[in-house]
Amino acid sequence: MLEANGYKTIQMFPLQRGRRLRVNESIRSLVRETTLSPSDFMFPMFLAEGENVEVAIPSMPGIYRRSIDLTVKEVQEIYALGIRAVNIYVKAAESLKDNTGKEAWNPNGLMQRAIKAIKAACPEMVVMPDVALDPYSIYGHDGIIENGAIANDTTNDALVKMAVSHAQAGADFVAPSDMMDGRVLRLRQGLDAAGFHQVGIMSYSAKYASAFYGPFRDALDSAPREADVVVPKDKKTYQMDYANRIEAIKEALWDVEEGADMVMVKPGIAYLDIVREVKNAVHVPVTVFHVSGEYAMIKAAAERGWLDHDKIMMEQLMCIKRAGASLISTYFAKEAAILLNK
Repeated sequence: MLEANGYKTIQMFPLQRGRRLRVNESIRSLVRETTLSPSDFMFPMFLAEGENVEVAIPSMPGIYRRSIDLTVKEVQEIYALGIRAVNIYVKAAESLKDNTGKEAWNPNGLMQRAIKAIKAACPEMVVMPDVALDPYSIYGHDGIIENGAIANDTTNDALVKMAVSHAQAGADFVAPSDMMDGRVLRLRQGLDAAGFHQVGIMSYSAKYASAFYGPFRDALDSAPREADVVVPKDKKTYQMDYANRIEAIKEALWDVEEGADMVMVKPGIAYLDIVREVKNAVHVPVTVFHVSGEYAMIKAAAERGWLDHDKIMMEQLMCIKRAGASLISTYFAKEAAILLNK
């Protein structure tokens, strides 16, 4: 009798041979425990002002900041491939940034106009705009600075205004990535008070203070900055310590209790143990963000011939799904969907 991790089995070789189930691809496909489809993916998209604007992001080959017209075209293309969700971000003009983040709830802001345009052109696409102040902050932080620190409750007030403006524009879900305490409850209360009972919340519940976000911050110019006042030098006072595991479960459970419809673990591949822990703990869908640094590493290694790009891409996505992801936010979404549709 063999026992491992609670599973018991009797070793009966040569009567039992595991390789019988691996003889060829047809058999392997019959017994495969995990599968991928384009509807498992959410595509993160970056927005820019103007028309017919497409700006390459050097640290993320194949990813662009696009104006609304080109973003809508891309949304229609990926919907045709079977992708059913987009997570959208804006790069705000410097002139619009301050410490309050007030541009974040401008009804005529770039984010709000983009949501309206996407929903008009592709009504069935699920739109999940990012809710955080860092694209609009003169300091590059996810919250408002008061007395040299991130003011949690003041920031939550701003996030509610932001989320309601997204709902008014037509968002299906709001996606708070800020990691303020209590913001899911405040968002749920704010959305409900405004009449948006059906707008969901996909909470970044276990978002770690990770170095894997570097290319993303290049895309949005959202890294913490030097300032003429005292500000935190990094985001470690609100994003989680990557040494911690139990804290992630606690944060996810709190968010569910506060009204989150989905929870997220971010980053992905380096945190698959956390994905499984959270999946086992909650009874809502778990989203995993396969982040910019993870994307960039595969691209860079493949460009040098060190790895097979498509094989590594699909292996990592499959591993994220196997770990417990219901939805994978990934910059590989379009490329993976094309492969899966062949």
